[in-house]
Parts: sequence; C-alpha cells; structure tokens
Amino acid sequence: MRALNRFAEMKRKGEKIAVLTAYDAPQARAQEQAGIDAILVGDSVGVNILGYSSEREVTLADMAHHTRAARRGAPDPIIIADLPFATYDTPEQAAASAKFLQQAGADAVKFEGAFPDLVQVLGTLGIPVCGHLGYEPQHCERRVHGKTLEEATKIFSDAKALDEAGVFMLVLELAPAELAAAITRAIKAPTIGIGAGPATDGQVLVFPDVLGYAEKNFRHNRRYAEVGATMRASAATYLSEVRAGLFPTLANGSTMPAEVLARFEAEILERRG
Repeated sequence: MRALNRFAEMKRKGEKIAVLTAYDAPQARAQEQAGIDAILVGDSVGVNILGYSSEREVTLADMAHHTRAARRGAPDPIIIADLPFATYDTPEQAAASAKFLQQAGADAVKFEGAFPDLVQVLGTLGIPVCGHLGYEPQHCERRVHGKTLEEATKIFSDAKALDEAGVFMLVLELAPAELAAAITRAIKAPTIGIGAGPATDGQVLVFPDVLGYAEKNFRHNRRYAEVGATMRASAATYLSEVRAGLFPTLANGSTMPAEVLARFEAEILERRG
C-alpha cells in the first residue's frame, strides 16, 4: 500500500497538494510524468467521458473499468476512486464496493456526505477514505453550498465528524472560501478544494476542464489548454484531406519490392486478367 501519511505531512509543512482526475491510461500516464501528487478517478467520468447526463448514472463496473485503466497508465501515484451513487447505502454495501475498487487498483476510495460510520467501517478493513462535502454531485443541486449560517454550520460540523472518524483527506467542492479556510484550520486531514478558494491544503480539477475539451468553462476552473478546439480542427483537416485525396500518400504506407511486384503482375494479375 502506498503511503498516504505524506499528505498529512505536506499539510503540516504548508506544502500544497495537487490532484487531478484521470479516466484512462494516457491521462494518468501524463499526470504521473508531470509529478502529480494524487489521481482521482472520479464519477465525473460519466458526464465528461461516457456521455451520461449525470453522475448518478455511473455504475460500480464503470468505476472499476476506469480505475484499472488509470492504474495501468500510472503504476506509482496514489489513486483515489469514487464510490458511485447508491453503492454505499449500508456499511456492508460500502465495504463490498470499496473492496471491488481496491482490487481494481485504487489505493483509497471517496464518497459524498457525512457518514463517519462508513469511514470507520472501511478503516477497519484497511481501506482509506477521502471525504467529500459542499456540493455533492450525486445528491444535490449544483451551486455554492455553505452561504447560509445553517449550511455553513452543518458542513463545518460534518467536516469535524469525518475528520474524527479518520478520513485521510477531505474534498470541499463549491464552498465559500471563508468556510473552507475555517475547516482547513480546524481538522487534521488535508483539505482539497475545487471552487473553495485558495486556503485549502490542495486543489483538484477535472482534467477535461483543464484541457479545455468542452466549450463551456466553469468559474472554479482554469483552462491550461484548448484541446477541444485542437480536436475539432484536426478532425476537420483530416476530413478535407481524405476527401481531396491528399491523405494518405505512398509515404504513409509501404510498397512491394520491385522483383516481387514484377512477378505478382506477371504471375497473378496477367494470368487472371
């Protein structure tokens, strides 16, 4: 098992933790080569890669499939895999689901919501847990959570409960920066923000968002490339060259040796012609 305690040490030293999602071997390989601290195989694979309408459609089989792919691409980094919707409704179900993803190559699992009892159950089985509070894509509407006193108090209390139960990391998504900062100061586990301000112990972004796959951008994201535009332009250029007869050329293939061609023409083509 890869050591997870280095994240707590990074928090203690004030070193920021960089996490990205990855859903296949090439993505994970690129992130490993870049030196990423951890890879999240998120249920965001559903809307970003599989064409689902929401994260709720992602299955445990989907998550295992993409976890295996990421692990093949990145043998060494910490890989955290999401438990998808309705796969951790009971401690027994959570344990079976987490073991399945662990067998697929995950070092740890992540689930949404304040379920400290599940953290403890999985901990006794040797399965580390990353928590997830704020906006929970499987369970609530997409908006900033924690802007009212009631919501902020609950998220803060939930974060403390998860920390006491033993999460090794806590994702805070679409939470006010002040709330995320207060939680970061109050708990032992490193906090990983996404749209939660700069004071968290680290950050996570969805890799297709980082790469600019889609035309839509999010306030919490920064596009470090425009891969979507490059993909569209490349497809259009390929289409035009094929239709114009510009691709392929003989340079893109191979030819027969002259003596073989001569015999082929004489013995095969002329005989059958």
